[in-house]
Amino acid sequence: MNMKEQIKNIFIEGPITPHFIAERIAAHQSKTGIGGHSIFLGQVRADIAHDKKVIEIEYTSYREMALEITHTIRELIISKYGLTCMHVFHSLGKIPAGEICLFVFTSAPHRKAAIDACSETVERLKAELPVWGKEVFEDQSIQWKTNLP
Repeated sequence: MNMKEQIKNIFIEGPITPHFIAERIAAHQSKTGIGGHSIFLGQVRADIAHDKKVIEIEYTSYREMALEITHTIRELIISKYGLTCMHVFHSLGKIPAGEICLFVFTSAPHRKAAIDACSETVERLKAELPVWGKEVFEDQSIQWKTNLP
């Protein structure tokens, strides 16, 4: 199997739904060696900038590079923390305020590894992934979103 076949697609068009998240959690009930899961859900905020409220963010990506970077981060974190598994999903397209746009799910034999791995994964994705968001305001004006730590 070549590297391209091993790289998982992390992108979902539109918001990440509660049903999608619940299905991913339920799929782990048969993996009885897992003692802890950690989940991060990134949600689009209705920020106020220049006295205008954000109503949605439109996400775009340099897809091929983003998938390769995610694969590298995923493999490193799985190895570093001895994870049983890790799942990463990021929205593309227009995501309304209040909807989920990032879902990171880590599983390990013990909770601390799952929690630490999830946190490090989120921080690395936010810092390294070529994913950009255009904030769309109530008046339909836009600005590029800046990721804050």
